Amino acid sequence: MSVNIKLHKEDLPANLNLGPVVACDCEFTGLNPPKDKLCLIQLFSQDSKNVHIVQFLNRDNYNAPNLVKLLINSEVKKIFHYARKDLQMIKWALKIDVTNVECTKLQSKLARGYSNQHSYKALVQEFCGISISKAKQSSDFGKQDLDPDQLKYSSNDVLHITKINNELNKILIREKRMELYKHALKYLKIRVDLDLAGYENIDIWSHE
Repeated sequence: MSVNIKLHKEDLPANLNLGPVVACDCEFTGLNPPKDKLCLIQLFSQDSKNVHIVQFLNRDNYNAPNLVKLLINSEVKKIFHYARKDLQMIKWALKIDVTNVECTKLQSKLARGYSNQHSYKALVQEFCGISISKAKQSSDFGKQDLDPDQLKYSSNDVLHITKINNELNKILIREKRMELYKHALKYLKIRVDLDLAGYENIDIWSHE
């Protein structure tokens, strides 16, 4: 898929319309805020040929009102892969709860009982027939000047999410698990709040 990459510093342009469904992903300096920081948010709509990447350089004072407006707009569906971690980092950095969210990892774990592979790479291979490289996954996204391979990697992480979401929805409907998936989505905000409160690696439902 041929796309253009639009890199924006700190925020999206005002009045940018990405349509009713937006694929989203994030890049961090690590996985544990506040030690680690949100560096990028990537956005892609199939109505557009552009991947929009917001790069946060001032990570002591995140200020992105145009991006926030999109993320809290309940009329726009935002599709993530592993929304739990992305929403955690977004809430820590931007102080918002993202609305109207779907998660392809949740879908996969509920729909694909025939596989224990639920990574984005595995889903792209199965549903799009494309092998993507994750070589830049562990690179430094906190630096000011991102190299072309980092930009390509981060844009690839949103190009196929909408198709994967649609294909997994078909399986969920076929296997009569769509309602279960919808209920799991309702728990996402609570799970994120528990993570931020320090319960990320604690199962509060366990007997112990």
